[in-house]
Amino acid sequence: MTTVKCPTCGRPVEWTGSNAFRPFCSERCRLVDLGAWIAEDRRIADPDAAAPMGEDPDREDGLPIDDR
Repeated sequence: MTTVKCPTCGRPVEWTGSNAFRPFCSERCRLVDLGAWIAEDRRIADPDAAAPMGEDPDREDGLPIDDR
């Protein structure tokens, strides 16, 4: 049987079809995670928004995009 860590509290969780809260250990942990998404404490990274306007996100030095 596969065991994973609860993303909220870190407790071990059995990954089975009978676990209604997987990957969480409980409804409480599931709701804590949902609340973090609703409060925008968690978000999916947008690679296009990583660099300020006019800077090349692929350059480590952050220099402006060359217009040549």
